[in-house]
Amino acid sequence: MSAPIPNTPDRIVHAAMKLFSEKGYGSTSVADILRAADANSGSLYHAFPTKQDVLIAVLQRYHEGIAPMLLAPAWDGVTDPIERVFALLGHYRGLLQITDCTYGCPIGSLALEIHEPDPAVRELLAANFDAWVLAVEACLDAAGPRLPADVDRRALAQLVLSVMEGGVMQARTHRSLDSFDAGVAALRDYFGRLQAAAPGKTP
Repeated sequence: MSAPIPNTPDRIVHAAMKLFSEKGYGSTSVADILRAADANSGSLYHAFPTKQDVLIAVLQRYHEGIAPMLLAPAWDGVTDPIERVFALLGHYRGLLQITDCTYGCPIGSLALEIHEPDPAVRELLAANFDAWVLAVEACLDAAGPRLPADVDRRALAQLVLSVMEGGVMQARTHRSLDSFDAGVAALRDYFGRLQAAAPGKTP
């Protein structure tokens, strides 16, 4: 049995996700989206009155997909909570590797591109980052006494996000994984030091 054909709004959102990732939001025209989605302008404007409405739908789709599309593949077979943090970073490294360091985190790329976004767009960008941070923070919480009690786990999760986003940007710029790997290695060393200072340092 063949797979069901997505409805037109879904095709538009999927096409926009791909185009925004490859070309950027500003460089993607409505005509580009229509062509990639095999849709007509009436169908698009019925579902999405403006191009920004398409962007909002894309950001909502990314937010909904964090667990099934990002975390689940990265954490498949990984049960240790601290190793899950590094498995997530490893997932991004894999995406960089298979694209010859042209991959860009779609949320990070949009956040950098869209200056002074409207509140609805900014809030969804923030929600995507927050969901990512919360997932990592949950791993740190699950590590329990393996990390010192006075460690700010939210701040540490935000540091992990900064290492990922900064590593991806530098890898894209240099077309090399060296900066990404150096950042992850420094983070791994920091985690090791935290665990060594914790009272419950058994793995």
